[in-house]
Amino acid sequence: MWGMTGPPLRQALIGEFLGTALLVLLGDGVVASVVLLGKEADWIVITTGWALAVTLAICVSGRLSGAHLNPAVTLALAARGEFPRGRIAPYWLAQVAGAFAAALILYVDYADAFSAFEKAAGLAARGAMSGGKLIGPAAGGAGVFATYPAFDNPARNLFSEFLGTAVLLMAVRALTDPKNSAPGRALTAVLMGLTVWSIGLSLGGLTGYAINPARDLGPRLASACLGWGTSVFRSHGWYFWVPVVGPLLGGVAGAWLYDTAIARHLPAADEPGTPGREPV
Repeated sequence: MWGMTGPPLRQALIGEFLGTALLVLLGDGVVASVVLLGKEADWIVITTGWALAVTLAICVSGRLSGAHLNPAVTLALAARGEFPRGRIAPYWLAQVAGAFAAALILYVDYADAFSAFEKAAGLAARGAMSGGKLIGPAAGGAGVFATYPAFDNPARNLFSEFLGTAVLLMAVRALTDPKNSAPGRALTAVLMGLTVWSIGLSLGGLTGYAINPARDLGPRLASACLGWGTSVFRSHGWYFWVPVVGPLLGGVAGAWLYDTAIARHLPAADEPGTPGREPV
């Protein structure tokens, strides 16, 4: 699924744009429900919402673009020689643009909720900072759109994003590898959603598990345009680069690890045999 390059570039970019837009619309939407409207069971609701968003986005765009929906996936596949390098930049632009557009649409839908949230939190102006951080809960509302860390430790935050995305790409490779009993297109979408759910529950608390540069950068740019300004980049010690660089590096590492440790040792897809047993 993720290595597919068949359709003309224009059609593929439409798939990436719409797929990423759906991913962010539903993913950031569940964050908005929890943060702005105070819905209960916050972390379980958020991680579940993102998992379902991933599943649906893959179903929408899988046949058309390969459902990368994530610059880290695109780069990892290109690094493994399974995606044309000339398509990397167009895919990245389509993904970020889709995420940006979805964030704007979400804001229109939740505009009243943002106003009520800011009034209740006593936020006089968007983008106000104190001690190098955006003032107010959820980064003054900007946390609906992009991720902000629980602790100001750049090295560990970078590692957290690296680790989560490495796990993601190992799953991508395993679930789409025909030699490793790939489950098929429809079931793969569900299993990828469950993978993102697992990453969120287990590894996501420290940084908000962006694990996707487009998912974070596109909405962050939108929040800057919607009144939070450059604070969304300066907050938490210019944190914005971490959920961009960490996933790109982690994705390449995760794909390499799967290919090196697992894929090259697997028998051919049509070769019979029982796992864990020597052939007779």
